Amino acid sequence: MNNIDKQYTKLLQDIIHNGVEKKDRTGTGTLSVFGRQIRHKMSEGFPLITTKKMAFKTMVTELLWFLRGDTNIKYLVDNGCHIWDGDAYKNYITQLAKDSFLSLRNKLPLDVFINKIKTDNEFANKWGELGPIYGKQWRDWEPSETYSYGCIDQIANLISELKTNPDSRRLMVNAWNVGELDQMVLPPCHYGFQVYTRELSLDERNDYYTSHYLGKDKTKMEELDRINIPTRAISLMYNTRSQDVPLGTPFNIASYALLLEIIAKEVNMVPDELIANMGDCHIYLNQKEGVVEQLTREPYPLPKLKILDSKIDDIAHYEIGDFIIEGYQSHPAIKMPLSN
Repeated sequence: MNNIDKQYTKLLQDIIHNGVEKKDRTGTGTLSVFGRQIRHKMSEGFPLITTKKMAFKTMVTELLWFLRGDTNIKYLVDNGCHIWDGDAYKNYITQLAKDSFLSLRNKLPLDVFINKIKTDNEFANKWGELGPIYGKQWRDWEPSETYSYGCIDQIANLISELKTNPDSRRLMVNAWNVGELDQMVLPPCHYGFQVYTRELSLDERNDYYTSHYLGKDKTKMEELDRINIPTRAISLMYNTRSQDVPLGTPFNIASYALLLEIIAKEVNMVPDELIANMGDCHIYLNQKEGVVEQLTREPYPLPKLKILDSKIDDIAHYEIGDFIIEGYQSHPAIKMPLSN
């Protein structure tokens, strides 16, 4: 059952019918509603929207970039991911304008700028940097001066806590570092997430066993323990302050679903529910035509995700090819403008 496409379509319709027209920092203008939620059971399939083709590899690349603690777009550009190009280029133009009018007059075109990021390491180090955005906050949060234990790796701490105290109500990662917002090219849109675990019943463990070991009969608790069948389910809820619903929301849903799958694999738990809490949900006025087209399409069944059994010592060491999406059928891509 593809319930995620239905919920997503309902959100688009909600904005079209009930959204108020608002100005925004890009000057484009939006239709906007506030405070919406989408929930998805991971057992129903991997939540990759089917009413338009999604760039799965691009999504994986960005998530791995976050998990590496990287904040420079060179890794993204080198791997064919260009969703942050506009933010880096906008920062480049802004800095040139502060320097002098002559510098601004000699600015590089966007395509030349991105090529130099790819081919010129010195240029990339200077102009590819986006400031202390997601990766920095997730893996290297700088604490206050009163904290004497160095920077904080929130992802590593989360994994450790899940293994030792899975019922904790403090299983959270935060990207909204108030003291560093002014150093970021863009404050976090999805600013934090929380995970929650619960014990699986014997029937649930057996269902997992039979679905992953085809042809085997149900077995006893002792045997399930012996072959390391998970004893817990894990859910993830993420929070966003701002959602470009046509472009950002499907991407965020898939990205956090993948993050949930990665964490679940790391701590030997079963991915359970993904929850998206969204603040300002908007459609840019220049996206409306594409949204209307998307609303005419019927969803396909959801695909499945396969994670290859790579031997890694840190979830940051996954490679793009370690993730395979199986059975993905979708309608064609819809070109919609991205407002930076």
